[in-house]
Amino acid sequence: MKIAVEGCAHGELEKIYECIETIQKREGIKIDLLICCGDFQAVRNHEDLRAMAVPQKYQHMCSFHKYYSGEKKAPILTIFIGGNHEASNYLQELPYGGWVAPNIYYLGRAGVVKFGDLRIGGMSGIYKAQDYGQGHWECLPYNQSSLRTVYHVRSLEVFRLDQLKEKVNIMLSHDWPRGITDYGNTEKLLHFKTFLREDIESGQLGSVPAMKLLQSLKPDYWFAAHLHCQYAAIVKHEASETKFLALDKCLPKRKHLQILDIPSEYDGDMCLKHDVEWLAILRNTNHLLVVKNVNQHMPGPGGNERYDFTPTEAEKEKVRSLLGSLLLTENSFVRTAAPFNPNAPKITPQEPLLNPQTVELCEKLGIDDPVQVVMARSGRKMRQPCVEAKEMRQPNVEVNELIVNQTLESPPKPVLQTPIKSSKLSLCLPPPVTPSGNENSSPTSTPESSTPANNCDSLIYECRTPMSDGKKKSFKRRNMSIYNVSEDGSSSTETTSILDEDSPSSKYTRVDNLSLD
Repeated sequence: MKIAVEGCAHGELEKIYECIETIQKREGIKIDLLICCGDFQAVRNHEDLRAMAVPQKYQHMCSFHKYYSGEKKAPILTIFIGGNHEASNYLQELPYGGWVAPNIYYLGRAGVVKFGDLRIGGMSGIYKAQDYGQGHWECLPYNQSSLRTVYHVRSLEVFRLDQLKEKVNIMLSHDWPRGITDYGNTEKLLHFKTFLREDIESGQLGSVPAMKLLQSLKPDYWFAAHLHCQYAAIVKHEASETKFLALDKCLPKRKHLQILDIPSEYDGDMCLKHDVEWLAILRNTNHLLVVKNVNQHMPGPGGNERYDFTPTEAEKEKVRSLLGSLLLTENSFVRTAAPFNPNAPKITPQEPLLNPQTVELCEKLGIDDPVQVVMARSGRKMRQPCVEAKEMRQPNVEVNELIVNQTLESPPKPVLQTPIKSSKLSLCLPPPVTPSGNENSSPTSTPESSTPANNCDSLIYECRTPMSDGKKKSFKRRNMSIYNVSEDGSSSTETTSILDEDSPSSKYTRVDNLSLD
């Protein structure tokens, strides 16, 4: 199994897929899965642009809408988490994950899935201490505050992820775990990103809960993005280690795409599936959901309520019986909003849409949709999808036939809501503490004789943009040791360059082969 990991996608799906296609042809390999570490920008139409926290001059449609509308089909199964530049109105339709387009799956605010026998987890958004303990109070229409707080990581999702006990192979976050720069070549990082020095030296760079989860879950790999640069580190645990890699954004000559080699023992059925332990945790912790903009803390020892929600075998078996099948198939995808129309008015979304994928999962598991709870508290109802699910699943239907005019003379009829089941949590405990760094992991230079970790032969490909005058495009190939571990346990990088005159048609980049074992 081979997996491609992308840093910040920023809506450039066409370019990422072109790059992967070029790599496959050049190397004679097949990539089975693409993972994106946030700022995916699943923008369907003009309304979604207005729900994205970026300056107006950066509000570009890019290419996701082509895959949403059906004009194009994602050539490779794609999984992503959210970042801090997303169409939050769309992602809020799928708090527990779901298909945003055929063959493109969102992990939700936090989530775990299985691809074959490989376990992949992640959390969306970025960490802001002032919002970490709050409930999920944000809902359309956003104001200038909620447009940003909606993508801030909350303690509930971190608490849920912390209940996992079965091995997680790959974890994703958008921002970096706080203190990760204690475990890599920080001086090299600061050579290219000098403005990070103050935050690094003051211990303010990165996410406190992300490091907490890295130390408790001990995944084989942790991938991130956000800071638009490549940075590698190794965090050693008692009996294992976590290889961390941050990747750049999708631009020419940037190190934004990583190839990961997975041993065949993880291949399994090579299908995307629900993770039973994770869904059981969602069921066990549904009562902890709060939708007020007040601070809350998760339960812990010393109270009179349950605080360990790691599911029992009976609880996991209950999930299996409720779902019937664990397979996640793209047949459940539904276009809830009209696809991009360049002539449509550029308006700001006012009402959230009910996504049938969320309704179905909530009904089966007996859990709450946070947005629906917010709407119910204010006496409002969610809009029904612009296009019915049964229409979307009909083959050979032209896209134009499925577009529904959003400027109806009469308002759309409300749909049945999932019953609200959450109850208020009274127990409050302190939030997580910032983890301390590893005293034995100081930044060092990589010796010339160092050997790549896991005996990987790492490669970086930088595809230059085509010349407007029709001249032959150049292709730059480098051999690189992403992970080189010195005797004291710290990690750093080493790069050498070889120019290759053969040029692929792609414009963008791939970096390195890594192995899971």
